[in-house]
Amino acid sequence: MMSRKSYSVSGSSTGSLKSSFHKSAPLHKEQLSAATRRSRSRPSTTAFASFIDKVRFLEQQNKMLETKWSFLQDQTTSPSNIDRMFEAYISNLHRHLGGLGNEKIKLEGELRNMQGHVEDFKNKYEDEINKRATAENEFVLLKKDVDGAYMNKVELDAKADALQDEINFLSAVYETEIRELQSQIKDTSVIVEMDNSRNLDMDSIVAEVRAQYEDIANRSKAEAEGWYKQKYEEMQTSAGQYGDDLRTTKSEISELNRIISRLQNEIEAVKGQRAGLEAQITEAEERGELAVKDAKLRIRDLEDALHRAKQDMARQVREYQELMNVKLALDIEIATYRKLLEGEEDRLFSGGSTATIHVQQSSGGGLSSANSGYGYGGGFSSSSGYGSESVQKSSVTTTSSRRAY
Repeated sequence: MMSRKSYSVSGSSTGSLKSSFHKSAPLHKEQLSAATRRSRSRPSTTAFASFIDKVRFLEQQNKMLETKWSFLQDQTTSPSNIDRMFEAYISNLHRHLGGLGNEKIKLEGELRNMQGHVEDFKNKYEDEINKRATAENEFVLLKKDVDGAYMNKVELDAKADALQDEINFLSAVYETEIRELQSQIKDTSVIVEMDNSRNLDMDSIVAEVRAQYEDIANRSKAEAEGWYKQKYEEMQTSAGQYGDDLRTTKSEISELNRIISRLQNEIEAVKGQRAGLEAQITEAEERGELAVKDAKLRIRDLEDALHRAKQDMARQVREYQELMNVKLALDIEIATYRKLLEGEEDRLFSGGSTATIHVQQSSGGGLSSANSGYGYGGGFSSSSGYGSESVQKSSVTTTSSRRAY
């Protein structure tokens, strides 16, 4: 966009003086020049005062812009550590994530080891259960044998009692028969004595028969007692052997029960450790996921902050360019005013003067051109515009013409 800025001082007073000069030619040259200086001095003084105020205002603006420029230079030249901070934070998050991954791998290895121990204990437990079942089967068989032996013992005791009763019965029968025989023998002996008057030795016969019966009874009793003692000893031997086997089996069963209890406690402890490790793994995974999410959120926030910082930096660069454009335009304007001030004294005492300044630039919103002129009448007018883009082209042209009277 092309813009123009012009400053002009009209030369109407110079033209009027020229016409009056031609009309009043008879006037004296010195009177005309004195009148001309007096008529031109009054408006020139007012214009000069306003011009001085304008120059002071522009100098103040220039100082303010120089202050802003130095402030922006301090801001832009200050080193920014935000990228290094982001990189350090991201590297810390990566290290933390790597540590969590290593911890997860370690916990998984420990979990596999624990699972192997659990499988070993499970196999041992199953083996002990099988051994216990085998021992219980053997115990049942031994118990059956013991029960059979006990039943045999009861039967033998019953037989022994029956034999003892039979022996007692036979003894009673034997004694009864002996008494009957004695009574018969006594009667017979009496009859014999009475009939035959013989002397028979019945006592020896009775003693012999008694001895025979006693011998038979003693042999039967001895045989029964021997057989009973033999069977009883055999039963005691078998019972002692079975008792030893039973005690051994009971001790083995109690030992197996203790081993089973110990293995069950170890299995429960391993299960508790496994549950604790699984809880730790779950917690570590959750912490890792939360840390990753937090890291992603922070990275996103940092990226947004970096984007905003870049936008702020771009905005500050644009403002800096705008300020540079404004400063350049003000420097050009101040230089122009300075040149005008330097030639003001000469123009006040000259016959006629015209100064034209052209400032032309191509900009986006811009400062474009300035045009100014001064004449004899001392009129002053100005118009200006400022933009925000860089100056592409500027030119200053000053044209002065003097006329002496």
